[in-house]
Amino acid sequence: MKLALLLNVIDPKIGGVIVMGDRGTGKSTTVRALTDLLPEIEVVADCPFASHPTDGDMQSDEVRQRLASGVAVPTRTMQVPMVDLPLGATEDRVCGTIDIEKALTEGVKAFEPGLLARANRGILYIDEVNLLDDHLVDVLLDSAASGWNTVEREGISIRHPARFVLVGSGNPEEGELRPQLLDRFGMYAEIRTVREAALRVKIVEQRTAFDQNPPEFLAGFAQAQDALQQRIVSAQQLLARVTIPDDLRLNISQVCADLDVDGLRGDIVTNRAARAIAAFEGRDEVTVDDIVRVIPLCLRHRLRKDPLETIDSGYKVLKTVRQVFGLPEEPA
Repeated sequence: MKLALLLNVIDPKIGGVIVMGDRGTGKSTTVRALTDLLPEIEVVADCPFASHPTDGDMQSDEVRQRLASGVAVPTRTMQVPMVDLPLGATEDRVCGTIDIEKALTEGVKAFEPGLLARANRGILYIDEVNLLDDHLVDVLLDSAASGWNTVEREGISIRHPARFVLVGSGNPEEGELRPQLLDRFGMYAEIRTVREAALRVKIVEQRTAFDQNPPEFLAGFAQAQDALQQRIVSAQQLLARVTIPDDLRLNISQVCADLDVDGLRGDIVTNRAARAIAAFEGRDEVTVDDIVRVIPLCLRHRLRKDPLETIDSGYKVLKTVRQVFGLPEEPA
């Protein structure tokens, strides 16, 4: 789970991650802690969409027009936004709507930004994603894939940047997502309850220490957290220079073909994730080991053809990987 989240932060184009597992295993806690690992970002101060001051692909149309006409835009820094999507949210709340109050009092058509606008350049988190209406999941996935949100309401059309890492979590006992929606998530991580008594005791002790004195507990991990933040920043800068040898790319696609994975999302996500993990470890070339570590996360949820089937544990994926890459079988 942690690896999948870190790789999506390094390369948001991986397409997000869905975390499914037993209740009480720290899924939400881990996701919400992610923003503390990320450096502050520079934004246009008076833009509701947190537009980038210099990157045109991350700017709203209004900011782009102001810059084109030579008007200077004020900037500020802010923490990477983490937006929680409540299960009862309506499409208007998510995408944005017309500001009725302004329309009635001032007679002008004004846009009221939604959760997608707040999540731009940040993380959009959906707890219990498997209970969210399918049409809302579709809207979120479309925006996450295109990087833009377009709203057509009452004769007004507006488009704004909506680039975010989409993270969903849930308990499989409460129902699964349809295979078509699962396929749209870049990675899938499954969490199980820890059964080892010594490890459970350690978790309980750490939780107790945090509850008794949160500032002191956090200070004890500050140095390690700063070091991890620096690794993430370095990986983001290195990512563009990371390459994958042709034979490894061919083998990735062969694995996808042998597993009968529909479409090409599996190939694309595996290539991106392999490059991200190489960058995270400070290397500019992907190795076979990188692919072996990420490919189960990228493909396991794409194997299910029937909604009644269970999601593969990763064994089938790794078995095919060993056959295609000529790796030795794991000892029984």
